[in-house]
Amino acid sequence: MGFTIPSWAYLIIAFIIFSGYMFFRAMRAEKLLEQQYIEREGQVYMERIRQEKLRKEQARSE
Repeated sequence: MGFTIPSWAYLIIAFIIFSGYMFFRAMRAEKLLEQQYIEREGQVYMERIRQEKLRKEQARSE
């Protein structure tokens, strides 16, 4: 009276594990893309600040 698991159950378990792996991989990739976007927008902002500072310095010297 042994308990055996059908072979299709192993496939389902394998697919669940694979799905979890792919989910975490996608989340990590999304986080990386978001961080790159934030950094790029920060650089644009800092460039605007630098240009405004230069414009004010030129206005003072005139």
